[in-house]
Amino acid sequence: MIPGGKSVLSSRKRKSAEKAENQVRQRMVYYGMPLLGVLLCLWYVKEATCDIVYTDYIRLVNTYLPDVWNPEKFFVPDVLTRIPVSYVGRILNVTFFGYSTMFDMGLGVLGLGISGLVLGIFCNRQRIGRGWFLLLMFLLFGLNKWEMMTNGTGWPHFLAFAGFYYHYEVFDRVLYGREKLHDRIRLVVLPAVLILGVAGQYCAVYSVVVFLSCGAAWLLSRHQERADKRLWIAVFAATMLSLLLYLWSNSYGVEDHAGAVDIGLLELLVTAPGFFLRFLLKSLASMLVGGETIDGWLEQGVITDSVAYGMGILVAAAYLLALWMNIRFRLYQKTLLPLMLIFSGMGNHAIVLISRFIFLNENYGMSSRYVLQYQAGILGFFLTVALVWGLWEDRGIKRLWYCWVSILFSLVFLAGHGYTDYVEIKKAPDREAYGRRIEALAVQFESLDDEVLRENFDYRKSRADSGAKVRNALTILKENGWNVFGRQ
Repeated sequence: MIPGGKSVLSSRKRKSAEKAENQVRQRMVYYGMPLLGVLLCLWYVKEATCDIVYTDYIRLVNTYLPDVWNPEKFFVPDVLTRIPVSYVGRILNVTFFGYSTMFDMGLGVLGLGISGLVLGIFCNRQRIGRGWFLLLMFLLFGLNKWEMMTNGTGWPHFLAFAGFYYHYEVFDRVLYGREKLHDRIRLVVLPAVLILGVAGQYCAVYSVVVFLSCGAAWLLSRHQERADKRLWIAVFAATMLSLLLYLWSNSYGVEDHAGAVDIGLLELLVTAPGFFLRFLLKSLASMLVGGETIDGWLEQGVITDSVAYGMGILVAAAYLLALWMNIRFRLYQKTLLPLMLIFSGMGNHAIVLISRFIFLNENYGMSSRYVLQYQAGILGFFLTVALVWGLWEDRGIKRLWYCWVSILFSLVFLAGHGYTDYVEIKKAPDREAYGRRIEALAVQFESLDDEVLRENFDYRKSRADSGAKVRNALTILKENGWNVFGRQ
């Protein structure tokens, strides 16, 4: 027997056990934090909302209820723009929950939780520190997206972005040789599932990100087997075909924007070129502090428009710095996902500008409803800083000024998001009270005139038929005993 053999063997077993224990602890953090985030957001929804139909729900009730099983309402030319998965959710909601807005809001929060799990899988694979992952979850579950959380009609959008992140994650691990069983099939199938079934209008930026990623993958794998190149061509083709099908369906849709101005992009660019820059900078600023808070500061004179533009420039600088750090430290040699998220965030700022300039309001892009689209860029920034942080000790790069600047940017983002969360938690009782007031009006809608319904149910107030539409939707709900009328 080798002297000391037992002690060596015992030491190896101990180290193996410690390693296994540490992996379990890691997984508990990476998979447990998203669950905690879901619970906290569900608590916020409970405190800030009321189970009552208003705003966008009025249109949905008038369009799809009461017969949610009617195939004629599904098999329409522009069905892909109506997000097919929402039909399934609506059927479940009507059948089992009496058309509860709380059910839809819960689905939205669960979709956000899936995004957190995907990021947890990526951080665990890349060995990103638990502290950085905690910060990511703080950003992901932030209340700057309160309007999306409290408007249940948007629940498919949360699911869509979770699907985007998952596809990016699968793409990333296949590209770098860490694929799992059936990952290559997922790569090709997911674009069709997401674009045709879940994404709706958000498929545009997602598709562009996939196209760019396929090009990058082609370059990074140019020395690999021919089969790998064929895979990226297949992913590109599957995404392109799905996008073309969506655009075909979208061509049958009719745009109906309340409050829009009939002006073309080129015409506005010539007559007011500065509008686009101001709109873009303010939309960027909303990723530092919640847009509603910035709006309030501007109205009260706490800050000027120039300060808001400066906040937007700060966010833009952070994105550019993250892009530079990905190149400077060649992070693309180990992962492409941070870049995919950064381009997704920047692309969504651009697409909101292009699609919403028609309202001629430079503050429009700061709305909380767009934060879900924008936040991919901030997540990409933080993932970049976290990955570079992991290189500091190995490469001795602490003296590089832009590494310290990235940490400063991170602290500013965290402070801004923390303040926004604080403000939104304080506003939660007021938001619930607003819902309770609408609930009280809903149960007596037959005795109210159309003007009262138009002013209180926040549905296209600029339209003359707003009150009539609200009345019709409430009539449908009352006749079927759904929503507030099922609780009487």
